[in-house]
Amino acid sequence: MVRTPLTPWERERGERLGALLRAARGERSMVEVAAGAGLSAETLRKIETGRAPTPAFFTVAALAGTLGLSLDEVATLATPPEADADAVA
Repeated sequence: MVRTPLTPWERERGERLGALLRAARGERSMVEVAAGAGLSAETLRKIETGRAPTPAFFTVAALAGTLGLSLDEVATLATPPEADADAVA
């Protein structure tokens, strides 16, 4: 299976998601948060650094639950501003 290259918008969204998760994690260790979400620390690191910019829904949901974020917050804060304008138009 050949994976379609990500668009610049998808890469930016992944970077914003990673930054949001890093900020929400705060002082907690990556290992602690990853274990709480049922993930490996390596998977969390890839998401936080943008190397895995399109994680599965249930991965994001597990991280949001562990970090005390609602999925609405994650969707809103991880969406680049120009995407918001496109959705309204």
